[in-house]
Amino acid sequence: MKTKISLLFIIFLCFISCREDADTFDGPSIIEIAGDFKFLSDFSANKTTVDFANGETVDFSAQFNKPISWTLTIVGETTKATKIITGSSKSISASNGRWNGSTTNFPTFSAENCTATLTFKDLADTARISLKTLSPKKIDAFIIADFEAGLNSKWTTFVQSGTQIDFKVKTDNLAPEGKKYLNMAGAVNFDFLIGLIDFPAKAYGTAVTFPLAVNPESVYFNCLIYGVPDSTAANRSIVLFQFKEDENGNGVFNGVNEDLYAYEIRVDWEGWRLISVKYSDLTSLENGQPATPKGNGLRNPDKLGLISMLYLADPNNGFASTKIDLLSFSSNKPIEP
Repeated sequence: MKTKISLLFIIFLCFISCREDADTFDGPSIIEIAGDFKFLSDFSANKTTVDFANGETVDFSAQFNKPISWTLTIVGETTKATKIITGSSKSISASNGRWNGSTTNFPTFSAENCTATLTFKDLADTARISLKTLSPKKIDAFIIADFEAGLNSKWTTFVQSGTQIDFKVKTDNLAPEGKKYLNMAGAVNFDFLIGLIDFPAKAYGTAVTFPLAVNPESVYFNCLIYGVPDSTAANRSIVLFQFKEDENGNGVFNGVNEDLYAYEIRVDWEGWRLISVKYSDLTSLENGQPATPKGNGLRNPDKLGLISMLYLADPNNGFASTKIDLLSFSSNKPIEP
């Protein structure tokens, strides 16, 4: 009899234990999920006037009664620049709602009034905050060309003769940052090359090489490239960057016994896009095909002496057009304009 009672007691304890485990679970409860959405604290910002050039940021905040997918969209009144921050949570704070002045959709922000709008998936609820940016965010990078001063006389430029050739710096509302960019367009029926620019390290000082780190894993090359809305013309554009290393440090690149690495970009999109590539991911190309480097076979960004930018298009396809801006080198990560 005592054995039966003990057994029943053990079963009862197991039952209670199972009930307790069943009542304990991770994540929101069904009541929380099914309940009406509510703000527990208003959508706000820790400042409404921000000086991005001096490293200031804006921290947005809000609290909700249940986890929800949200989108925070900041739009510049003058530039129409757009920053989009998304998340899925019960709250917005500095950890998931900080804005450092960067842009999602170009152009970049300027000194202007902005509106921050908070929206939610499958809900009509919205909240808005007015902000004022006193200055745009600084680009943390070594700038090769932003074309704000036009074409540097220390660069070497070559442009083919052809139809509708345009290889000039433009100032209009299509600039993705600052006020200017380089327009590249035209048709050449006898060659892929429409135009090129050589950017020698000497154009930026007295050194024969660019001031870059030794480790190719920590160096990023960046640029902004525009695909024209006419997708057929956009698909015709090729931008080829060649990185020519001066391995012996004599200030002259020798293609016979020094390394040349390349990065080819086929413009097959519309609008401005940030392109970033790690120096260690550059390849050796010859006539568009993989090739063996002619020098030591090591990617040495600290020995880079010359960058060549070639704008190419298939001569059989006629007119091609693209735009480019903000050629730069950054450390450890791509730029965040």
